[in-house]
Parts: sequence; structure tokens; C-alpha cells
Amino acid sequence: MPRNKRVQKEWKYKILGHPAMIFKKGQKLFHFGIVVLVLLDLSSCTEKTPQEKPKKQPNILWIYLEDTAPLLGCYGNSLVSTPNIDSLASSGVLYQQVYMPAPVCSASRSSIITGVMSTTLGTHNHHSSRTRESAINLPEGLKTIPELFKKAGYFTFNNGKDDYNFTYDRRDLYDQEYKIHPLYGKSGIRLDISTLNTKEPFFGQIQMYGGKEIFSSEFKENIETPIDRSKIALPPYLPDDPVIVEEYANHLEAIQITDKKVGQVMQKLKDSGVLKNTVIFFFSDHGMRLTRNKQFLYDGGLHVPLIITDFTKRYDKIPSGSSNTNLVSGLDLGISSLALADIPIPEYMEGRNIFDDGGEIRKYVISTRDRCDFTIDRIRSIRSKEFKYIRNFMIDRPYTQPTYMDVDSVPFVQVMHRLHNYKKLDSIQDRFMSDERPAEELYNLKEDPFELHNLAGLPEFAETLEEYSGVLDAWIIETDDKGQYPESEEGLALMLGIWGEHCVNPEYESLRKKYPELEGSLFYLKKELFTPIAADFVGDPLPELKKHVQERVVQ
Repeated sequence: MPRNKRVQKEWKYKILGHPAMIFKKGQKLFHFGIVVLVLLDLSSCTEKTPQEKPKKQPNILWIYLEDTAPLLGCYGNSLVSTPNIDSLASSGVLYQQVYMPAPVCSASRSSIITGVMSTTLGTHNHHSSRTRESAINLPEGLKTIPELFKKAGYFTFNNGKDDYNFTYDRRDLYDQEYKIHPLYGKSGIRLDISTLNTKEPFFGQIQMYGGKEIFSSEFKENIETPIDRSKIALPPYLPDDPVIVEEYANHLEAIQITDKKVGQVMQKLKDSGVLKNTVIFFFSDHGMRLTRNKQFLYDGGLHVPLIITDFTKRYDKIPSGSSNTNLVSGLDLGISSLALADIPIPEYMEGRNIFDDGGEIRKYVISTRDRCDFTIDRIRSIRSKEFKYIRNFMIDRPYTQPTYMDVDSVPFVQVMHRLHNYKKLDSIQDRFMSDERPAEELYNLKEDPFELHNLAGLPEFAETLEEYSGVLDAWIIETDDKGQYPESEEGLALMLGIWGEHCVNPEYESLRKKYPELEGSLFYLKKELFTPIAADFVGDPLPELKKHVQERVVQ
């Protein structure tokens, strides 16, 4: 149905558990949920005696990694040494089944920080809203997680990148100075965490490179305990090739470097006296960089570590040294953080409070993949504890259509293509390298945890396939999944300007004809430096695409 003729309806969120209402902005209707604050602060209704001191609000701190798989010591990996992260787990809850809304950073982060799927908001395409022409506005009334903390009197900060695919005045979200990059977005100028004792209560994020430590020029020098390559057992969808083994080992060594940095953060929090009033969330934005992992909806791209530790000793739902096997979505992190601080949770948020024992246990985690850099695709998945259902909408395109890793000549990607061309891969490893892919995939996760054997065509699994397919169909309708609509010209233009000839999808052809000077003219932006934003600047300092193009033509 055309967007401008869509009939207004009230859909019941059978999957997400609440009614979908309507945001009205101008003449446009948005299916998100009325901003109704349904949780009341009952403490204000209780008369306190003169001797009673007000309850001190807890600090909430997210230690937020990039591209990191749950290959930690506390998750049973004996090859790595992660004493600081293991200590965090022994003092809190280790969550075993946590899956992100998307397998790429900006789409996942946009979902987490709003508590709403990026596909609901139209922020699902990687590195969207990076120019004024392509700016995506959040619906009026929708507030991000840090905005809600600020409203409740919290000091808020994000030490590192935001990577949100919508336009926003960063000062509405965070109480710190920041800088901006034309492609990678806004990033907080790091706050000295030893000063946090003057800023309580706080909601903060400390960004760590995690799996991206491998890109540091000092990566090899920072490795104190090298991983024994001979002991690495790769998942069966990867060939036992030295280059693949090296990539895997580098990831484990990046985790060990991250562990040391976690220890430094913990020590500073302790020394400054704020740790005893802090709840820490430790997690990653998505899975590790490897074939079939990052940017795809298999567990390798979605499964992440999550540890929540309550140093306040206030919450009996965060018991020390425990393990939790409930399904958790990345959407749940912000909502659960608000709940710990007794901040009312808006009804438009689509996640769940993982500490709510009275609520319905999550049955499914829904994840999405759309355009990643210049590579246009659309994949959806429904995961339960028992099964994973994947729907590939663009089966005219192979899994391995060109990506940024081909442009960057990433060694393990080149090896996979070479082994495929020389027929050196087994049938399981080669399937992902094929020019074809099925419209539907179904995996029995208990018997097939690596998602190797597609059951979608087997008669004995017809009912299961129908169930999960129906869940996805209902969700697409109920949330008005924006991935079903073409991306705007303005959104694709920046990708064509940066990636040029590598933009092989047919969606770019009309732009090539319309803007013949654009293709590849902006690749230099990838190497641009971050620009600090003046302290008195108000608004969103998004650059103009036209200005970028004009400046390049002059040069």
C-alpha cells in the first residue's frame, strides 16, 4: 500500500506486548505509541519522617564494546585471559542469550539508545542521516534513553562515538563537549571518569574498541599474552586456513587488551568513590568481524556478551555470581536501565525490562539487516531458544555481494573468495560463498547451534516454518517496518559519493545519471578528522552534501 494512502489503524503488539498508537506530526502519521508514562513514582506519595534520608539514586554505567563476541573466560573460553571481566561477572549476572537488533553498529546503536527498533523509526540503514539533505528526524515526543535520564536529574555522558542514524542536538542527550565526523557522526570528548564523584547520579557510556583493537597501530605491542594459534578450533562454517585462524586469534587478543582497559576503568571508579553506588552494564554492539558474522543475522553477528553488576547491593534481581539464560534483546538494555533508576518507561519503547519478574518472558528476538555502507540488502530474523528463522528478501543478490571489506582488501575475505574459486571449501563453507541464496532459512538451534542445516524445505518442519514466518509477517505490519520502502535519494547519494564504482546495486543507477559528478568524489571524507563543536553551538551541525561536492570540484 503506498505510504501516502496508508489507512490509520490500531495494531495490537502481539509480539512486543503493548498497543501500537499513533504519533502525529504535521500531516504524517507514525505508528510508535503515545508518549504515556505509565509508571508512577510512588515514593513522592509517601510521607517521610524528619530523620529519613532520601534514597540515593544509583549511577548507571554502560561499558560499551564494538564488534565483540562472547568469547571470554567467564563464557567458558579457556584460550583467553580476562580476569577483570571475569571478576565483573562473578560479582553480577552473566547473561547467556543476548542478541542485538542489528549486526552493524549504527543500526544497532540507534535501536538501543531509543528503545525502539531502527526499522520502526526509519534509522535502519547504516550511516544514515549524515548530511542535512538526508536528515531523519525522530517523531515528536520520542525521547532517547539519555534524555529521559537527564529529565530525571542525572548527569549524562558518552565517552566515545554515538553513531546514531537520526538528527539530534547532542546537548539534549549528553552533558559534555563533542566533535563530529562527516561519515562517522558525533563523538563525545572524553570526560575524566575520576571526576564523576562530583556528578552523581550519572548515566554514562564508556566506549571501548573491543574487537576493533586490531586496527590500532599499537595492537601488536599491546598484546601481553599471545594466543596459541594451534589450539584454536574454528566454527565449522570457516575453513582451517592460517589467515582465518590469524583473524580469529587477533579477536581473542583484542578481547584481552579490552580486559586490561576494563580493569583500569574499574580501578578509577573505585578510587573516586563512585563504584559503590553504580550498576554496570557490560556489552557489545554486535558480533565479531568474520565471514557470516558481522552484517549478517546468524548468531555470529548478533550474539554478544552481557554482564550486569550491582555494586550498590540494592537490587536482589542482580545477584552476584549468577547466570541467566532468558532471551534478551539489545532493545532491553536502555529500558532496564531506566527501571533501575525508577524512571517511568514510555509506552512507545519496544523493549522489555529484564528485571520485571511479573512480565511475560521474551519468546523471540527480532533482528534486521539493511544497507551496510554501500551494500544494499534486506534480511530479517526471528530467534527463539529453539529455532532461528531468516528471511532473505533480495535473493537476486548473493550473500557475498561486494562490501567495504572487499574495498579494503581484508585478508580473510580475499582468502574466502580464493578458496571458493579453487573449490577448496566443503559444502557447508561454500554455501555462503554461492551466487544464490534461499528466500527462507530455518535452523534447529539445540541440535545445530552453528546454523548449518537449513530445514526450511523439509515437510516435518512445515508447521514451525509457518509459525515463525507468521510472527515476522505480523511484526512487519505492526511496526510498519521501514525496510520495505526504498531508501531516499538523499540517503544513497552520500554512499555513491564515497564508494563510487563499488556501488553496484541497481538502486544507484538513477543517481549516477542524475549526478554524474558525484560518483567517488567524496572518498576522501573517510580520512577526514573529527571537528570539535563550539560550546555555544545549538542544534545539529550536519554538513551539507552539496557543499562537500562543490569543495571537491574546486580542489
